[in-house]
Amino acid sequence: MTLEILTSDALAPLRHGFFTRKGGASSGIFEGLNCGMGSSDQREAVMMNRTRVAEAMEVEALAAVHQVHSADAVVVQAASDLRPKADALVTSTPGVALSILTADCQPVLFADTEAGVIGAAHAGWRGALDGVLDATLTAMESLGAKRANTTAVIGPTISQRAYEVGPEFLDGFMAQDPQNARFFAKGDGDRYMFDLPSLGLHMLRKAGTGQALWTGHCTYSDPDRFYSYRRTTHHGEADYGRLIASIRL
Repeated sequence: MTLEILTSDALAPLRHGFFTRKGGASSGIFEGLNCGMGSSDQREAVMMNRTRVAEAMEVEALAAVHQVHSADAVVVQAASDLRPKADALVTSTPGVALSILTADCQPVLFADTEAGVIGAAHAGWRGALDGVLDATLTAMESLGAKRANTTAVIGPTISQRAYEVGPEFLDGFMAQDPQNARFFAKGDGDRYMFDLPSLGLHMLRKAGTGQALWTGHCTYSDPDRFYSYRRTTHHGEADYGRLIASIRL
């Protein structure tokens, strides 16, 4: 099956994509393009999937990080088997394809085409709140990028209609900034519905990003196209696949 790759006109003409789960070699609960080495999927299938993504990006291997829900961003100059612990990576090296894994969290691809600098970030609620998006922009600036010239696109992520949280989750956000109430809607009983992509867009714009967009795709609501940690949890499944997003100069 052919890979399905979602792109954004805002990142053109750079080669990039938010890959759906279609077209992969994995089976069972991982059926499709599971690119997560940390999953319990067969390693051979995951490696085959990652190879297909690399081929689609027209590179031999993908640059990646060991994601830990941090606010850390690193500069990379080549794809390597050594994956530093971080949740964002940037480069100004042509031919290096940056990659990020997600399964409800926000995959964010960045580009300052004028400076020739790109970035990719994994931004869950914790990373977004702690500043991983700002850290990505700072790392890009170290390579000559300008925030006002940078475009950032949030790919498939869990949407507000599918992200129910408890009052303690809201309290944590409110303790940091009462205006964070804008990211919550009242749900059933004492529950709230949290708007992760709106948080991401707010953080990007607050950080001075020239253009910030969300593709509008909800990972939870479309099981045929996307893996979802929360959906897997609700279904009582043992594990879940990871989606991949990538960009290169």
